[in-house]
Amino acid sequence: MPDEFSRTELLIGSKAIEKLKLSTVAVFGIGGVGSYTVEGLVRAGVGSLILIDDDRVCLTNINRQLHATRKTIGKFKADVMGERVLEINPKVSVEVLKTFYTANEAESFFTGRKIDYIVDAIDTVSAKLDLVMQAKRRGIPIISCMGAGNKLDPTRFEVTDIYKTSICPLCKVMRHELRQRGVESLKVVYSQEMPIKPVETDQTSCKYHCVCPEGTKRKCTERRQVPGSISFVPSVAGLIIAGEAVKDLISI
Repeated sequence: MPDEFSRTELLIGSKAIEKLKLSTVAVFGIGGVGSYTVEGLVRAGVGSLILIDDDRVCLTNINRQLHATRKTIGKFKADVMGERVLEINPKVSVEVLKTFYTANEAESFFTGRKIDYIVDAIDTVSAKLDLVMQAKRRGIPIISCMGAGNKLDPTRFEVTDIYKTSICPLCKVMRHELRQRGVESLKVVYSQEMPIKPVETDQTSCKYHCVCPEGTKRKCTERRQVPGSISFVPSVAGLIIAGEAVKDLISI
């Protein structure tokens, strides 16, 4: 009898389907990229997911984040995405961690958890670097997303090694820092599109408040350049990452 993965089985076979069911993927960052990565993973048949993000859905997330709707504003992104995963496949094991990953949490996070694959969809350089180092040290495959903000052309994304990247400012920083740490390779998704300078608005570079209907109030702690974004760029990056993770897990 057909089931939710019968069409996928026609493409990759029953052994691969079973392997995905037994696989655990940890997704760090459940934003524009991470939410679509999770969607791709659960619909492909990954059986266990760990969702790590301490942020809440904000009105400004609606333009690009899968879980962001008027009804979910103010809710934790990881909670909303976890609920969506179970609506798609109730058999999936979902662990939600409403925390901001830093080096201080590394030992407690990795101890006692069997993780088959790591997705880095966070945007803090220090956290990305530590996550890569932890993955390399523990022998866990990892794929890292580089800059998806200030981009308009989703066809410019490609999968490559960090040391073969160009153009992307985040890639440049990561290449330098990883070289300093002796990391010889890192699979990444990055865009070859030149970053677009955001149009000047009241939110381009300022301290601003995000006030949610449930009363949650979040304030930027420092002045920063707010990147521009659009619906069809981070979503494409997220689905590319999901595809790479699935192919790696089933060794295609």
